[in-house]
Amino acid sequence: MKLKKGNLVKIITGKDKNKSGEIIEIKNKLNKAKVKGVNIVKKHLKATKEKKGGIISKENFIHLSNLTIIENKKDKTKIEKIDKK
Repeated sequence: MKLKKGNLVKIITGKDKNKSGEIIEIKNKLNKAKVKGVNIVKKHLKATKEKKGGIISKENFIHLSNLTIIENKKDKTKIEKIDKK
């Protein structure tokens, strides 16, 4: 199963189980991917001249073994139904 940027995936384990989203970034060497709207963490940023500091929410990486593919955007093929239990 090859996961690529733009694929629609479903989370099968963890705190965000049964949520789905689109892959926005992938790191093949670490076997991890960022999914839009999943695994949100709080990040404390220090203020700089260009950016204002504070606490922001952003997506964090999730292991590829915790993902299953639902729809492949490039081939326009659906692999699994979202409502399947």
